[in-house]
Amino acid sequence: MKLGIGIGWRPEIAAEVEALEGIDWVEAVAENLCADHLPDSLVRLRQRGVRIVPHGVGLGLGGADRPEPARLAGLAARAELLGAPLVTEHIAFVRAGGPLTASPRLEAGHLLPVPRTWDALDVLCENVRIAQDSLPVPLALENIAALITWPDEELTEGQFLAELVERTGVRLLIDVANLHTNHVNLGQDPAKALDELPVEAIAYVHVAGGVERDGIWHDTHAHPVTGPVLDVLAELRSRVDPPGVLLERDDAFPPGAELAAELDAIRATLNTTTAAGARSAPLSGATRDTAAAAPRPSVRDRLAVSQTALLSALVAGTPAPEGFDHRRLRVQSRALAAKRADVVAKVAPELPEILGDGYRAAFLAYARRRPMSGSYRRDALDFAEHLLTAGAPADPAERRRLTYWWQDRSAARPPRRTTRLVRAARAALVGK
Repeated sequence: MKLGIGIGWRPEIAAEVEALEGIDWVEAVAENLCADHLPDSLVRLRQRGVRIVPHGVGLGLGGADRPEPARLAGLAARAELLGAPLVTEHIAFVRAGGPLTASPRLEAGHLLPVPRTWDALDVLCENVRIAQDSLPVPLALENIAALITWPDEELTEGQFLAELVERTGVRLLIDVANLHTNHVNLGQDPAKALDELPVEAIAYVHVAGGVERDGIWHDTHAHPVTGPVLDVLAELRSRVDPPGVLLERDDAFPPGAELAAELDAIRATLNTTTAAGARSAPLSGATRDTAAAAPRPSVRDRLAVSQTALLSALVAGTPAPEGFDHRRLRVQSRALAAKRADVVAKVAPELPEILGDGYRAAFLAYARRRPMSGSYRRDALDFAEHLLTAGAPADPAERRRLTYWWQDRSAARPPRRTTRLVRAARAALVGK
């Protein structure tokens, strides 16, 4: 299926995307769309014949749990609403804990790497098959950027992806920016990964920007695409003519002219490199039986425990699991907290407006003590409730505004002790 050149559709740049010339398709974050109603901008793009692909971020197919039926149903509904040719997700885990570990459920709020082991591959393959059976269109999975690696991994990234494709028939969404990120951060060679993976299984390609700080590459999607990322795109193009290539931008959105210039650079890279023909190297040392049997229950249990230990160390400050680089874990922990603060500010823009310059420091202090266990909107409400219970903000006018904001948005439910304290605080404020 030929997609052509596309760009990630985001509400903040909807007008700019509509005005861009030569756009064949767009990709929209599935969780940001209603299951029964499309934004007007996407409706207009569809009317022009622009294809729309829903890109999921919340399934957590690399997690120990089987995919949640409600999440799969939501993704399927969005695919049908869009008339999408395929659906995409990530090879990652995004939550841990729960019944398999008898510990509280924790949400990462971001994509975390799956251990590249045979056992984790068994779990991933079963989860992918469950997803494939639940979706009305083909599924493609994306390689992610990583700041950390798991100890005692048994497969390279290319081998892991090749085995996944062999067992499930799933398509691949190859992010060349993520290959570059893993080259800088983990020393992994993008060319070797491309040689090992089945390039004929590629559904499309992501290109995105980032920035290097203190020797670590941060895949921000908020900076221009760099030359080294385009070099990885050229490496991929020398092996295969990808059906589609898409520019991603998630923050710090530039004017439309800058987006157009980045798309031109992508086109130029594709046009000046010729594919020599798809070639996939055989797996080196792949001796594990690749039958499609379901993983043993104990495999899921072990994976659940290890993923919970890692996520707890990252978001709850528990001791780091053995074998991980402690410095990298600290970097990843700070990155998760920063992303959490950024997303909460987007879903609840009134909070930074009310708290002003103190918002970020207050949220990061809250995040160190309160791991995320639900949605970002729930996180915003819990943050406001936490501040009010602690008697913050100090300014009475700000506290009054925050109290009104929290009460207007909290769901109807039996009041907990904290809720009663907040309501008492509001009554005291009103009485002043």
